[in-house]
Amino acid sequence: MDSVFQEIYEKYHHHLYQFLFYLVKNRETAEDLVQEVYIRVLKSYHRFEGKSSEKTWLFSIARNVAIDHFRKQKSWKQRLVESFDWDRQNVRDTCPLPEEVALQNENIRLVYNALDHCTVDQRSVTILRYIQSLSIAETAKVLGWTESKVKTTQHRALKLIKKVMEEQAGKEDPPIEKVPME
Repeated sequence: MDSVFQEIYEKYHHHLYQFLFYLVKNRETAEDLVQEVYIRVLKSYHRFEGKSSEKTWLFSIARNVAIDHFRKQKSWKQRLVESFDWDRQNVRDTCPLPEEVALQNENIRLVYNALDHCTVDQRSVTILRYIQSLSIAETAKVLGWTESKVKTTQHRALKLIKKVMEEQAGKEDPPIEKVPME
């Protein structure tokens, strides 16, 4: 079991952390939740039947751990919609995460900000499909949904993200002054 657990850890740790980080938007909380995922994996690995890939099984556990965390929070709905303030977070390690480097690009920053306007389901689908690169079928297994529901939720999320980004881009552009043509 130790070698299997070690292999799972090495293969999926960063992906699990990244998934949970995008959901909870707090580094320490994500680290704690990843540990909770591994505790659940250790307790239930003997029941893993292999009907799905290990990755989808782990993401299902991670999603359930995150939902349990939100349920325990006093104001979990409010915490879900809070904006993440990148300037106030204290980064302790010297090497930034790839996501943090990417967020320096303004277009990517707009996408991540737009994610805050999505529902938890829309955010989960978007993260699993576009950040974790899971297929529609894998995403459906992780979320316990039909592929049709994943496609519908993905479509609505992308539509909302596009709308929010267009609104944000409109706010940032200076007003265009009309010059009369003579």
